[in-house]
Amino acid sequence: MPTLYFAEGIPYFVVNVISVTMFKRLGMSNGDLAMYTSLLYLPWVIKPLWSPFVDVIRSKRWWILVMQALCTAGFAALALSVSPDAFGLLLVIFYVIAFASATHDIAADGFYMLALGQKQQSVFVGIRSTFYRIASVFGQGVIVVLAGVLEERLGAIPRAWSITLLVCAVLFGLVTLWHWRFLPKVEAEEPRSGAGETQRIFRGFAQAWVTFFQKPGVWLAIVFMLLYRLPEAFSVKMLTPFLLDPVEAGGLGLSTAQSGLVYGTVGVIALTVGGILGGLYAARVGLRRAMWPMSMALALPCAVYLLLAAVQPSALWSIYLCVAADQFGYGFGFTAYMLYMMQFSEGEFKTSHYAICTAFMALSMMIPGLFAGWMQERLGYVGFFIVVMVCCLATVFVTFFARRRCSS
Repeated sequence: MPTLYFAEGIPYFVVNVISVTMFKRLGMSNGDLAMYTSLLYLPWVIKPLWSPFVDVIRSKRWWILVMQALCTAGFAALALSVSPDAFGLLLVIFYVIAFASATHDIAADGFYMLALGQKQQSVFVGIRSTFYRIASVFGQGVIVVLAGVLEERLGAIPRAWSITLLVCAVLFGLVTLWHWRFLPKVEAEEPRSGAGETQRIFRGFAQAWVTFFQKPGVWLAIVFMLLYRLPEAFSVKMLTPFLLDPVEAGGLGLSTAQSGLVYGTVGVIALTVGGILGGLYAARVGLRRAMWPMSMALALPCAVYLLLAAVQPSALWSIYLCVAADQFGYGFGFTAYMLYMMQFSEGEFKTSHYAICTAFMALSMMIPGLFAGWMQERLGYVGFFIVVMVCCLATVFVTFFARRRCSS
């Protein structure tokens, strides 16, 4: 389970984080960068549409191994294709990895429930989350720092990223071989193509969608899932460009390695600590009482980026401190979002309804991100982060109504 959820995290962060940094270093404009990389969320938005096929065709273990092999091949293909003149090809490869990663998520979560009993699932839930966070540090921190170091030593950005992605492919290939050897077989490996089973799966799939939209307060829940993270959804695609852009362009002028340390290491650690404390706080006071302070913790720390854009400090410690404060607040506040989705998903189709909720979660990040780069190019970083602060009102607004329907 630890290595399985480490493997689940790596492709996600490569697609949604590494792509931003790499495209920025290769010279893509902020507008194009935000739009194209936001569209990479699409496989996670629509993954409930093909989840029945993962149940009907072959075993979860088979899907896990095939998708990991496909991701490995995708990383190798990226390594061989890195060039400022190959943005189209790189995006196609990123989409292939994204669909493989989203399918791997479905299979891994299904495998988790099949391989472990209810008591074991409770024991391992913290372990799987921890190793997913380790994948986050590796994907957003270690890989970016490695690329930055190679950029400085080689003096060639495309070559540095090519070597970095090749190392990533080799490491992920070793993880795939590990799972091929040691991942237990908990289902029959033969294709399950019986007509009765297929009809049952698709009937349950249709019922899950119908009953989701029949839930009391469903439209309020959808609005909450789409708007609660609006400040983050606008800002997340612009944070790496903000860190990397030169001071004269309104950025902070950090190197690739420095941005990896700031956002991918210090930021992720603060995010993890915030998430742990958020879970403890919500367990103590209940979700209804926790939602107000958590919504404030998610929204208000966005002000640190407005401060950084206005002051443009040169001291690294101040940038580290501001990013850590924002990510800690985000980790603390995001807990309410996850608990709300879990609570809303309760019922006969809990797993399917939660998967639909995560699709809306991905959609909430994709749509604002499409316009974030365009806004930043026209408003500058200071104006852009002012708009982000205004979006905090949406978080407060939806929290006011959503908390009324929380059971505790």
